[in-house]
Amino acid sequence: MQLVFSDAQYWEDFLPLSFTRPVAEMRVGILTFSERWKKLLDIETSFYITEDFLQEKYKKPAAGQSLFIVPNFLPSESLLQQIKDLKAGEALVYDNELLVANINMENFSLNQIEKMTDVTEEILFFKKPTDLFSYNDKAIDFDFELLTKGRTSQELSSTCGFLGDKKDLFIEEGAVLEFATVNCKTGKIYIGKDAEVMEGCNLRGPIALCEHSKFNLGAKIYGPTTIGPHSKVGGEVNNIVVFGFSNKGHDGFVGNSVIGEWCNLGADTNSSNLKNNYASVKLWNYKSKRFEDTGLQFCGLIMGDHSKTAINTQLNTGTVVGVAANIFKAGFPPNLVENFSWGGMKGDEKFKIEKAYEVSERVMERRKVALTENDKHILKYIYENY
Repeated sequence: MQLVFSDAQYWEDFLPLSFTRPVAEMRVGILTFSERWKKLLDIETSFYITEDFLQEKYKKPAAGQSLFIVPNFLPSESLLQQIKDLKAGEALVYDNELLVANINMENFSLNQIEKMTDVTEEILFFKKPTDLFSYNDKAIDFDFELLTKGRTSQELSSTCGFLGDKKDLFIEEGAVLEFATVNCKTGKIYIGKDAEVMEGCNLRGPIALCEHSKFNLGAKIYGPTTIGPHSKVGGEVNNIVVFGFSNKGHDGFVGNSVIGEWCNLGADTNSSNLKNNYASVKLWNYKSKRFEDTGLQFCGLIMGDHSKTAINTQLNTGTVVGVAANIFKAGFPPNLVENFSWGGMKGDEKFKIEKAYEVSERVMERRKVALTENDKHILKYIYENY
């Protein structure tokens, strides 16, 4: 059995975060959707049905019996059991859309499905970028239980102050916390393998600090917040999700935001998450090609992979930044910063693609990760088509 993650319904809804990855590779809670499903179903082999320009890196499924799944939801125990019990030719449908099917990918066709069962219970679906921070508390709780059940946490250092119940704190092997305050009264806190919480940090759960990531000296972290692997965060953050391999290392505030991979926020970058008139925030929608009302009073920054801000950058409420944008000019950038913008203002020239490769290679090399030819092809496609 192999897992096949489908992007058919939601890829465009998650732009700019999905420009460089299938939906299954986005992070919320502690894990990515793909990591979560592999653990839940105990299936390691996985493939993707996604946009053509991503399939070179994220491979199409091989022929064979497969569990075809729309990945961006959290299953209840009963629904998970229904999924595990599916026999060949059976499928689950939710809200008139295919959710999961046990089918053979050799001749992929929905005609293979002989029995469809409606899922009647309400499912927590992540359907757009703002859902990732809006429902991050539920995802952290879900993953915390999944990853820590039956296991014992490392001891919290006696130099740290603690509030709450110790069962709501889990510290993986190799993690370091000294002279920090840790408050689990408001939610669970997970500290990943070899992560570090430096002196003077104040953590108020729910929080997930993933492996090899750091909270820098004196950081103020309000949950629900997830910091993906190999990232550094300082200053003040409130309810953000960082996919991984990104830095907000200095003072400055970011709240109610999602930041992709290989991003860097310069010192004293601030992102407003509340309008002066307290009105609902509008956000650029790539699918409808217009600004749409999110229905949220608090909404900050959505930033695609490989984007950067200079020191003292000030971002308006509800700013969307595309892929490989460089924001460094004086004044507030517009609420939509285009892919490969060189400056951040509307009408600025594009960051030359070869230079974008060079910068990405230098940034990724610091984390001992290579910019592959597949990665270059993805960036070039975005550069030429979006």
